[in-house]
Amino acid sequence: MKRNRLKLIAPLALSLTVAVSCTNLEVDESDSIIRQDTGSEFTGVSDPASAVDGLFADMNNWHDDQDNFFALQEVSTDEHLVPTRGTDWGDNGIWRVLHNHTWDPSHQYLLNVWNNFNQSAFRASEVIDSRSNGTAEQVGQAQFVRAYATWVLLDLFGNVPFRGVDEGPEINPSVLSRTEAVALVIADLEAAITALPSAVAPSSDANKVASKAAARFLLARVLLNRHIYNGGSPDTADMNRVVTLVDEIAAEGYALQAGYFDIFRDTPDTETIWWLETSVGNRIFNGLHYNSTELGGGGWNGFSTLAEFYDMFEGDANSNRGSAGGPGLDGQEERRGFVPSAGIPFTSAEGTQDENSDGFEDGSNVGLGFLVGQQYNGDGSKITDRPGNDLAFTRDFPGLVGNNERTGIRVQKYAARYGAFNNHQIIFRYADAHLMKAEAILRGAGGGDATALVNELRTIRGATPIGAVSEADLLEERGRELYVEFVRRPDMIRFGQFTRDWEFKDASSVGDQKFELYPIPATALLSNPNLQQNPGY
Repeated sequence: MKRNRLKLIAPLALSLTVAVSCTNLEVDESDSIIRQDTGSEFTGVSDPASAVDGLFADMNNWHDDQDNFFALQEVSTDEHLVPTRGTDWGDNGIWRVLHNHTWDPSHQYLLNVWNNFNQSAFRASEVIDSRSNGTAEQVGQAQFVRAYATWVLLDLFGNVPFRGVDEGPEINPSVLSRTEAVALVIADLEAAITALPSAVAPSSDANKVASKAAARFLLARVLLNRHIYNGGSPDTADMNRVVTLVDEIAAEGYALQAGYFDIFRDTPDTETIWWLETSVGNRIFNGLHYNSTELGGGGWNGFSTLAEFYDMFEGDANSNRGSAGGPGLDGQEERRGFVPSAGIPFTSAEGTQDENSDGFEDGSNVGLGFLVGQQYNGDGSKITDRPGNDLAFTRDFPGLVGNNERTGIRVQKYAARYGAFNNHQIIFRYADAHLMKAEAILRGAGGGDATALVNELRTIRGATPIGAVSEADLLEERGRELYVEFVRRPDMIRFGQFTRDWEFKDASSVGDQKFELYPIPATALLSNPNLQQNPGY
């Protein structure tokens, strides 16, 4: 289930004169397919097109697992926790310390993410270098990847190390401040917007790499967070630019789409701006019980959510029932999903199957959204856990340890019935951009009504409109709309809520702002004396 990739190479180069590195490691010449020479002097990549393909293949790898980047962004928040069930999911506490904010510089996921995204940024820099003779579009794709990778590093770790492509591993990389790093990210994205092609909605294969819309989206995200990186208050000019960027995305046909869970199918839609050709299996199986479905040999019975996160959604707090295939029966808004009382009879509908010949669509007994209470087989009979108890997921936990197989509300955003391991994971989506625009207006931009924008989304999602949107309302709305989409941690930081208390957070960590940045991995500090550990670690 876990895919910890520890391959290390000399990290990243910038579009101007420098490049990122996490360590003083030798270049792995097994990666020299993107070099024209086999010695130490860089003369350009031999095949820029293949190199760009490799950049996005790495992005696929860095986003498909349930640990590493996903865990740092989601398990460290109120949205996800991974309780230990007997001996399952103990893993020497690696999941528990993320949720309760007691991590330290030796945490393996920190090192993995540090190395992964530094590697991507370095490889992108080699494509960008003029000696590689890439086309304008190839350079634009590489600028987007480098901007994204560098943004991940500055957002998670603060300072970012850089090494020039012509500098050898004997040179200690210099280190950019957050202010310097965010300026370089913005410069890369401005250049990428010019160079990249349009990929107009509805989404297609053109959206699995970067487009003008993807670069505009990332630029809007960075500008919305720039005051977090640089200090101070949101800048009105930045907020106005966010509004303009979102409007430019909308001008290419992107728009809110009804049918929330259909957006996460492998089919065209008007919301998907950037998706990756990587499996959604981890998003499906890591929360399901071992007996939840015949697909993939059953679930892995790990990830759950807190009742307080679930309670942000409209509907009966203790029940989330639905008819087979929906809709919900307990007054719940669409995004909270439903638990079906049975499976859907097999009709050979596109994208479905019945491999075990039981007469029901495979996986159609698995609910969507948040699974709480009794779970059912395709024929409507009750599912039981391995000891034989009715499989009824509970709201509450005894703690992060000591759990049985049934504790915790489970989360399902990608539907098992439409392909348990489809290679189609959404990274950027228009609803996020729509809410960024509302937030920018709330933070001082002109040109719109934040409450009207939020209510436009809520109406489409079957939720009751609200009277006047506050910052707290907007953070909650982002949580309801964007769960499992890699954004909860930076959202909570931007709204000043990441250090608040939630269930099972260590009392000593509550209110401690050092946790808004992760520590620099211990091995990176040892290999580059120019790096300094983040305050408090």
